[in-house]
Amino acid sequence: MKEIIELSSKTITIGRNEFLKVKGSVDTNVYYVESGSLRIFVLDDEEERTIRFGYGENLIVSLDSFLTGKPSELFIQAIKKTVIKVVTKQQIEKFLETESNKNLWMKILENLVIQQLEREIDILTSSPKERYERVLKRSPQLFQQIPNRHIANYLRMSAETLSRLKKS
Repeated sequence: MKEIIELSSKTITIGRNEFLKVKGSVDTNVYYVESGSLRIFVLDDEEERTIRFGYGENLIVSLDSFLTGKPSELFIQAIKKTVIKVVTKQQIEKFLETESNKNLWMKILENLVIQQLEREIDILTSSPKERYERVLKRSPQLFQQIPNRHIANYLRMSAETLSRLKKS
């Protein structure tokens, strides 16, 4: 991943609650979160549904838009002040001109796909307790980086239920 981050020639800072990307926009950048935290969400009948988080030392991307070059349904919003390194699709395409770099990029993409599959399993798991335990086991640092209300939304449960599960 270090090789991807080193491609960046631009660092940006976005303030708490500011949007990095909004629904309907095309975004072909990959972002490396140096500090702070972000959430990716969609609107479902005007209700926000958090589908992913990014925080220190994570890559975050609007993968659908990155791969297709088309507008996405996703929003990316800062949860707190966030410093991000920006890597453009053009920088990545140039990087991919060598075979070893292609292999590295494939590993990064495979990891993103696996994370997305884990997320789908989390959503389909019926018990709130099971969803909580799966995420706690997979990403314990999430609970230090992200406010409970966003984690509860991600886990598709009320903040009260999350609080109760954390105490038990």
